[in-house]
Amino acid sequence: MRRERPGLPGGSAVNRFMEENHGPRPYDAVIAEIAEYATRDQPLSTLAYATARWSLADALGSAMLALRHPSCQRLLGGLVPGVSVSRGARVPGTHFELDPIEASFNLATMIRWLDYNDTWLDREWGHPSDNVGAILMVADWISRQGSQPALTMQDVLTAMIKAHEIQGVLSMSVALNRVGYDHVWWVKVASTAVVTAMLGGDREAVARALSHAWIDGGSLRSYRHAPDTGSRKSWAAGDAASRAVRLSLIALRGEMGYPCALTAPTWGFQDVVLHGDTVRLARPLGNYVMENILFKVAYPAEFHGQTAIECALRLYPLVRARLDEIETIHIETQESAMRIINKTGPLANPADRDHCLQFMVAAALATGHLDDESYSQRTAEAPRIDALRACMTVEENPAFSRAYLDPGRRAIANAITIRFKDGTTTPRVEVEYPLGHRRRRTEALPLLGKKFRHNVSSRFSGQQRERLLALFDAGDAWDAMPVPDFVQLWIPPEEPEAGA
Repeated sequence: MRRERPGLPGGSAVNRFMEENHGPRPYDAVIAEIAEYATRDQPLSTLAYATARWSLADALGSAMLALRHPSCQRLLGGLVPGVSVSRGARVPGTHFELDPIEASFNLATMIRWLDYNDTWLDREWGHPSDNVGAILMVADWISRQGSQPALTMQDVLTAMIKAHEIQGVLSMSVALNRVGYDHVWWVKVASTAVVTAMLGGDREAVARALSHAWIDGGSLRSYRHAPDTGSRKSWAAGDAASRAVRLSLIALRGEMGYPCALTAPTWGFQDVVLHGDTVRLARPLGNYVMENILFKVAYPAEFHGQTAIECALRLYPLVRARLDEIETIHIETQESAMRIINKTGPLANPADRDHCLQFMVAAALATGHLDDESYSQRTAEAPRIDALRACMTVEENPAFSRAYLDPGRRAIANAITIRFKDGTTTPRVEVEYPLGHRRRRTEALPLLGKKFRHNVSSRFSGQQRERLLALFDAGDAWDAMPVPDFVQLWIPPEEPEAGA
């Protein structure tokens, strides 16, 4: 996967400067371990590659669906009008050809816009396929320079598995959310590691780039929580992915690194961000995260509430004719959901609604479905939604919280019981594992395929749509495909509508 650097100088002068002025210092152990993993050739499991193909299909399908939304479209293209790029990275679903930094922002923003791509839940939460924005766009850019053979889709899948692993394993031991920072910091770290390796960086170069990703600062979670929940949460991953590419390119120009970026007393990441807690890797880096990734199969909603939606839809036939008779709706959930999506009071916008457990459940109970249109202003203004939300109580079930952090289970349970004004109740409905969980793969994959077909059909038609659908039905047959040929399949044959 690692390539020669396209026209970028090495860092030997930087190494000499460091040794002359600071002495040869080893990089912090976590930085060194991630750099070694990002650059080494190692066997990765057949299951990891099979899951990575689904992850890529799901991410790109989610990106195509996002292009229906003007609020997403207006952020796309080059930030500075009128700048053209020759042999740039091409953004799927559009006619934009951009430098790899801008292209990474575009694609990662599209993937994340609807909160519909894959998910990882542990002490930290996140969406590892956010890294696809940087990985695929850098791969297309490298391959179009003509200085060496193009990268293949096998290289892309390998980088995805590694980025998933880095982000996910960090999330198992370090909870950025508890100190107010957003999980996209881990996107920046993971994308920096694999992109630097893709660009030809060796272990030392990757370590230098990673040190910048750690000291670079991170986004506050304020845009995910009241009173300021807003659409930045939909482009925060694009910001992180593009920043990762920038840092990789800077490091490969020979910029010095900071070996103690994590552990430096007072000024390092651990003291400043984690208030003295230690950054560690919860398990050896391999392919565990990709093998266990969660897919949002049916519902574009924050993942801690996915099983609550399933509960609500199972109850829908029992309550749809009695919605006005409901007295209480009691929801049991995990501790993480209590902190992230347990919301009362006014909800300002779709970004607020798709991170509200009560809104998700109310919409599902009121309509019998939940899709990206369920968060619209029209749905929110339906009187029945707020009436149902007003009936709800939410509490933590400690058993759910324990199962959530158990690495052998990784459950994301919710339960709902509804009581009517005449004193009768529904059965208590509990769902422990969401549809996208590894334990429900057999059940989920046909539905994931249906989701992919729907999402691709939202952007393409005719032979182009059928080629894309056939590609992902072909198993590993397309792994050897050059990246530019793959990306070309996602470019519309004609100019898209204005703003797309």
